[in-house]
Amino acid sequence: MKNMTRRSAIGAIAMSASLVYAREKGNTFALIGDRYHNSDYIRTSLGKTLGEGAGLKIDFYDEVKLLNAEELQGYRMLVILRDGMTWPDGYGRGGGGGRGGRTGGATKGGGGGRAAAPEIVSDPPLPDWGGEAHYWITPEQGKAVKDFVSRGGSALFYHNVGYISPHNDDFRDVFGAVTQGHPALRPFKVKIVNKDHPITRGVNDFIVTDEQHFLEYQKDPKYLLMQSVNEDGLTHQRQGKDLGTTSAAGWAYDYGKGRVCYLAPGHVMTSLWNPEYVKIQKNAVRWLLREI
Repeated sequence: MKNMTRRSAIGAIAMSASLVYAREKGNTFALIGDRYHNSDYIRTSLGKTLGEGAGLKIDFYDEVKLLNAEELQGYRMLVILRDGMTWPDGYGRGGGGGRGGRTGGATKGGGGGRAAAPEIVSDPPLPDWGGEAHYWITPEQGKAVKDFVSRGGSALFYHNVGYISPHNDDFRDVFGAVTQGHPALRPFKVKIVNKDHPITRGVNDFIVTDEQHFLEYQKDPKYLLMQSVNEDGLTHQRQGKDLGTTSAAGWAYDYGKGRVCYLAPGHVMTSLWNPEYVKIQKNAVRWLLREI
């Protein structure tokens, strides 16, 4: 009898511990981080604005394989801030920092510059590796996103998601656009083109220093909320074509029984925390969840 009591006590302690350490699932699935955008600055930025500020309970993930129908079950909102590439064979011999050695959110002395990358020296010598990009989204993942929103879920897409859409028709149909690339970090204005929408109501135009993403918007123009404008007259060139100074930078629409919103700034924390942009992000959450 004494031994039984002891075993019962151990079992009760183990059950109590499992309850304490069991993770309570949030209401928002967030897929973040890639070669050029460090997960930490995204988690910090969105955790403050969407978590503390808008009341979302966010589960952050940076493993793309977790974006699937099974994992999305039970969530109300999907947030994505990442591009369409993984690098399973490494980043090539040029180093691990990405475009020009940059990683999202990283600056030196607050000024946005970084020291030049040193020559890589290794003894013994490094083996050769491919360093080629792999486009990760599968047909099943695209369908999972489409079904999630069509059936009543909400999707809040940020910044570089346009780099996913060229590789999956279902995802592109939900997202509503495809990337045309972007220049390096530089200041530009975000102009509110629809001030009557609940997401942008009461929000002023604002300026950020960010990657100005140029996108081919493929939905009805009536859903546009914002444009990015380089007021210094700087344009973006793609495959010999001048795309001008202005691009669609935000939109929102119903999709099936769900809702979709895209917001372009997001390469650095200073953009994500611009006070006017914070208003937009909080309003977007409330609109997506049908609270306004």
